[in-house]
Amino acid sequence: MPIRPRLTERGVIEGVRYVPSPNCDERPAGCAIDLLIVHHISLPPGEFGGPGIVELFTNRLDPAAHLFYATVAGAKVSAHFLIRRDGELYQFVPCGARAWHAGESSWKGRTHCNDFSIGVELEGTGEVPFTDAQYGRLADLTRALKARYPIRDIAGHSDVAPGRKTDPGPHFDWARYRALLKINRPGAKAAKKTKTRLGTAKAAGRRRKSKKN
Repeated sequence: MPIRPRLTERGVIEGVRYVPSPNCDERPAGCAIDLLIVHHISLPPGEFGGPGIVELFTNRLDPAAHLFYATVAGAKVSAHFLIRRDGELYQFVPCGARAWHAGESSWKGRTHCNDFSIGVELEGTGEVPFTDAQYGRLADLTRALKARYPIRDIAGHSDVAPGRKTDPGPHFDWARYRALLKINRPGAKAAKKTKTRLGTAKAAGRRRKSKKN
C-alpha cells in the first residue's frame, strides 16, 4: 500500500483487500466522523494468520472449527479495517458507513461511539507486542483518514468501554504511534528542512556580527 493511501468518495482505501461485511448500516444523518478507535483481535485467541477474523466479520465462522468459535459464532460484529501482523491491510466496511465494532460505549459524554467513529483492529492480543509493520501501517492509515475526515481524537476500545473491554491492551505503544504520526505527517520533512535552514542562517548572522565587533 502506498505511503499515502487514497480513499474513494465512499471511504474505501484503493488497492487493499476489501472484503465487504454485512455487519454495518448507515450512520445517523449529519453525524461527523471525528473519532478513531483502536482494537485488537485474534482468532482463535492467541493465534495469528488464520481465516477466523475475516470469517467472523463476514458471518461465515464455523462454530465446529474450534472450541472457542462456538462462543462467538453468530455474533454480528465488524470493523472498518484490520491490520495483520505483517502489516497487510483489510477493509470490511466503507468509512462512510457505520461498522459494528465498539458496542456499548461512550466518549466525552457521547454514547453510541459507532455512530461517529472508525474502528481499526490490530491482529494481536493483550499479551504480546505489536509489530513494526503494524505501527507503520496504522500511522499511514491514520494520516489518510485524518486528511479526509474531521478526526479529533484517537482512543482505545478500553477507553470507550472501560471495565468491559481491555484492548488494545498494555502492549500497544501509544507514544510510539503518536510519534510516528508527528514525524511522518505531511509537510513535516519540509518544515524540518526550513527550520534547519533558518537555524543555519541565524548562526551565520551571529558569526558575521561577532567578526565585526
